Amino acid sequence: MPKLYSQHLEILATRYRKVMQTFDLDSIIISSGHKTYYFQDDYTHTFHAFSGAQQWLPFSLCSDVYILLNKEDKPLLFWPKRDDFWHSDNCLPEGDWSDLWQTIEARKDYDILSHLGKKHAWVGPKPDHIQANFNRQSELEAAINYHKAYKTEYEIEAVYQANLEAVAGHKAAETAFLEGKSELAIYHDYLNASQQGAVNEPYPGIMALNQNAAILHYDVKSHKPQSQSHTLLIDAGANHKGYASDITRTFSQDTGLFKALLDSMEELQLSLCEHAVAGIDFNDLHNECVTGIAKILAKHKICHLSVEEQLQKRIPQVFFPHGLGHLLGLQVHDLGGHQIDDAGTIQSPNDNAPFLRLTRRLEEGMVITIEPGLYFIPILLDKMQAEIEDHGCDLELIESLKHFGGIRIEDNLVIGKESPRNLTREAFATLA
Repeated sequence: MPKLYSQHLEILATRYRKVMQTFDLDSIIISSGHKTYYFQDDYTHTFHAFSGAQQWLPFSLCSDVYILLNKEDKPLLFWPKRDDFWHSDNCLPEGDWSDLWQTIEARKDYDILSHLGKKHAWVGPKPDHIQANFNRQSELEAAINYHKAYKTEYEIEAVYQANLEAVAGHKAAETAFLEGKSELAIYHDYLNASQQGAVNEPYPGIMALNQNAAILHYDVKSHKPQSQSHTLLIDAGANHKGYASDITRTFSQDTGLFKALLDSMEELQLSLCEHAVAGIDFNDLHNECVTGIAKILAKHKICHLSVEEQLQKRIPQVFFPHGLGHLLGLQVHDLGGHQIDDAGTIQSPNDNAPFLRLTRRLEEGMVITIEPGLYFIPILLDKMQAEIEDHGCDLELIESLKHFGGIRIEDNLVIGKESPRNLTREAFATLA
């Protein structure tokens, strides 16, 4: 990807220099961040580099990395030089990328400040001894974060490679599920096939068997196999050069109603993906999903109300309480999902979709997720019965479905003018 990376770096430098001009700055310095420790312990939390620094380089960053950009020169990379026999070597990676940079392998006490212009700003975590001297920090960060939604070709390729790695894991997880393995064993098979350790995942993978699939962010991985595995909901991604994939699949051995629901959800998800094109307001696409859930509930006689009555009484939200998707890239939930311009104007989700993480109009080059769900969540079903008169739902039928937990299907898309590019479906096809 040398050519793609070169183009990416040029685009990124142009974006930042435009911001520097807007805010009358000589230079911007970006830090990857620092290691942090558990309370009263000498053991560190797993380090994740600040996304704003990771965006600049084609390899995973360690802590205490600094990037300096001025108005004209090549970007300057300060790489931490450590003589440390306690940890693995952190030598600066070699490659063609280095021709595009100035590099300094710097000791911790190296005077980075001497390289800064008089009018400069920091982006990312600052060392404790650095005093903030720029009073428009929130405006600066808003201008930078807004443009992260528009991915370069290099970034799109990185997300695609992350999809390929994750899909290999998903296929292994499906096999493990069909073999009746436990959540923990399925997780181990996922990690092995996706060639990553748990600390390398962009987010902790979800391996939810049976009724656990109704817990949206299920964070337990039981080592005990189920007596019968009805459902596996796997929500797991991979990290490639700092870019994330975020994929969900629901597998079932059922041949009855739940299988029919799964088929209907697959049809809805693919339809929503097709409609995710430039110019579409993501709020409208979410509402289309809510209507689609109502149609599925009616079709399979889970709710006997009409689609219009369901929408009026908010029945679909009982079964689909989260948002349809979000921006994806450097972070699983990329920054700027509610930001509708580079000045930092925020459009919060409305009361009908309080958890929606993306409220912008879709534009070419954005990378997003599409992840409709349908769940049988006891706490929400109880609330429905207590608060919604004449809800029209077949409680006996719902009770028979609770042990399946629920359904979520999630793909990663690149937005185009006339049609999206579905990176996840491409990856599954490649590895078929």
